[in-house]
Amino acid sequence: MLFQGEVYEWRVSAAGRVNLIGEHIDYCGGKVLPVALSLCNTIYVRPNGGDKIRLRWTDLPHQVELDPDRLDEYENLPYGNYYAGRAKMFRQAGHRLVGCDMLSDCTVPFGAGLSSSAAIEVSTLAALSLAAGEDPAGLDRKELALLAQRAEREYAHVNCGIMDQYAAANGKKDHALLLDCAAVAHTDVPLILGEYTLVITNCNKPHRLVESKYNERRAETDEALRLLQQHLPVEHLAQVSPEQLEQYSAAWPEVIRRRARHVVAECGRVEQAAAALHGGDLAQFGRLLNASHRSLRELYEVTGKELDVLADAAQAVDGCLGSRMTGGGFGGSTVSLVRQDRVAAFEQQVAARYTEQTGYTPSFYTVQASDGICIER
Repeated sequence: MLFQGEVYEWRVSAAGRVNLIGEHIDYCGGKVLPVALSLCNTIYVRPNGGDKIRLRWTDLPHQVELDPDRLDEYENLPYGNYYAGRAKMFRQAGHRLVGCDMLSDCTVPFGAGLSSSAAIEVSTLAALSLAAGEDPAGLDRKELALLAQRAEREYAHVNCGIMDQYAAANGKKDHALLLDCAAVAHTDVPLILGEYTLVITNCNKPHRLVESKYNERRAETDEALRLLQQHLPVEHLAQVSPEQLEQYSAAWPEVIRRRARHVVAECGRVEQAAAALHGGDLAQFGRLLNASHRSLRELYEVTGKELDVLADAAQAVDGCLGSRMTGGGFGGSTVSLVRQDRVAAFEQQVAARYTEQTGYTPSFYTVQASDGICIER
């Protein structure tokens, strides 16, 4: 909530996201199927007439002041580094950066694999745009997503794909985005779930993406692409068919072969999942979720005990059509398709089994597909 007596000019929010299917293929040029969530990061912003960017948070006692002429110095600044990195990219892209006050309120749980970072990044860039007097009707959501991705790579040193930031900026209520990560373009896929709903389960195991094996997986898929390019005129691993992969990968190191097999098969599952949603075949969609998790566990090896226990427990519940890990892995969350009248039983059964086997207590979020950026004067 706002602090008593404070008045801001704009309220701008950007959504967290859950990727329904298509994991670890965005940086391989594949198509993914994320939805923007009702969980979001909201920034209240006003120009302050000065030359400093002043930051506050609704749930933290800290206050941070950024000097636009010293943005390179804030990489390790607690709480303020993400905002400084986005301000730097915003200015480098040719936008006017003005002094402003920003109050941030985030409902996306941190460390849950729901991309709180992308929600913060995109909302910060949109807020800076509004503070500078840019027309909200002309907000270029694709540009904001690309700037946020660039800041993630160059300032936070996470070699991420475009999916998280793009979904945070371009999400559409009651739709998933079939996002072509190579072309950076999407089509809307109706998400009509009827008597079913999406349930996010956070494993609540502490993890940090930078310290995980995310960059290692990127290097492994880059190596697979390099090997394939000796035989095929391809720019992205996602362009390779299963038959081509099997033809040329027989002599590869086994770990590189497994990583590539996941990417190529997962690309096919995304297309099948979009077709299933268009056709209203939720049972098939659920089967694809389960197959995706198996591949992430056995071929890509990014799940870990906690996410595997959550997925296995969810898949065993009557009324759950499918469940898989979502996000970077090594902790984070699962996404499950659950019948609405079974959600309470689902949470009870999954929590009991998970806590017994891991010692952690999970958190549950029943979510809807929402708009990405929302602006209110």
